[in-house]
Amino acid sequence: MSLIVQKFGGSSVANIDRIKKVAERVASYRRKGHKLVVVVSALGDTTDELIELVNQITDEPPEREMDMLLSTGEQVSVAILAIALDKLGFGAISFTGAQVGITTDSSHTRARILSIEASRIQEELKKGNIVIVAGFQGITPKHDITTLGRGGSDLTAVALAKTLNADMCEIYTDVDGVYTGDPRLIKNAKKIDEISYDEMLEMASLGAQVMQARSIEVAKKYDIPIHVRSSFSNNKGTMIIREVKRMEDVSVRGVTLNKNETKITICDVPDRPGIAAKIFKKIATSGINVDMIVQNVSHTRITDLSFTVPTASAARAVKITKQLSSKIGAGEIVEDQNVARISIVGVGMKSHPGVAAKMFDSLAKIKVNIEMISTSEISISCIINKKFAEKAMKTIHKQFNLGN
Repeated sequence: MSLIVQKFGGSSVANIDRIKKVAERVASYRRKGHKLVVVVSALGDTTDELIELVNQITDEPPEREMDMLLSTGEQVSVAILAIALDKLGFGAISFTGAQVGITTDSSHTRARILSIEASRIQEELKKGNIVIVAGFQGITPKHDITTLGRGGSDLTAVALAKTLNADMCEIYTDVDGVYTGDPRLIKNAKKIDEISYDEMLEMASLGAQVMQARSIEVAKKYDIPIHVRSSFSNNKGTMIIREVKRMEDVSVRGVTLNKNETKITICDVPDRPGIAAKIFKKIATSGINVDMIVQNVSHTRITDLSFTVPTASAARAVKITKQLSSKIGAGEIVEDQNVARISIVGVGMKSHPGVAAKMFDSLAKIKVNIEMISTSEISISCIINKKFAEKAMKTIHKQFNLGN
């Protein structure tokens, strides 16, 4: 019998009817003889609703207490799914992350998995039970509950697949695979049958909301095949695998859009060694991820320094930079939340010249100004005004013939 790890996201278990359908799908695999470990997210928008409750009290809650609160969502969903499977006549048992030995560091709200002691899962599988695990959470060596960040249930599933030497990891979501563009915005977006770990990692980190980027990092490191598919159909989805030769024949595989970006500019920064190090070291120690950085060329020993951060971290980043500004002798801090990041991704960029020029030309044709540019070996990103974001995405998708 093969061992399959399945993960169902919040949209897949948004209500009782959907939970029943998930239970029926899981049961169908069990009938075929597969051993199953099922990772489940919180019901629907539960996590957002819990955050909104806290926001009515404060916008700077203690991170430890947020983990205590947010981890409760998954505990509800795993128990209900176990009950639904029991009703169908299948043995099932639900566990929290702590109960199955998912040990993390103490970085609350963004913890990293240190180890998984999976003996309890193995015991239940030997009994013939379906094991249901709460995604998104773990516990520190000091027994504090932690969460793994947005999309953390993906990471839970991939990490369990590695620990258990699973034959397959299936990620169920509300779309039936990875597309060349957001199918909700681009009508002729095409499903990608196979995509490399590197491409999927870039797309996830650049705004594609199909999977969490950290889960792809783990899958790539341990060569874990992932099948991304829909909870609402039996259609084949997208396989995330190691790069194969024919993938290089296509210069661009997809276009992504991220509207949750904020650009912060520190004006009149002294242009001398060590200043940038001071700024970004302080931001890093505060747990804020910086994406794009642009420093203007200085002829007067004074320069402007711009960078982008997730909008959720913007308030903290602005607070830190304002404190630093006076210490380093810089000027005012300018915050701009009216920006978006548009990106193209493809391993074929390495061997296809002119890709960047083609992207910039498509933006120029619709009179969209580029505020910042960032590149990697397989991706190009531009910061533009948010009001042009969707139009830009559709234009670039068409420019590279991704709908064909």
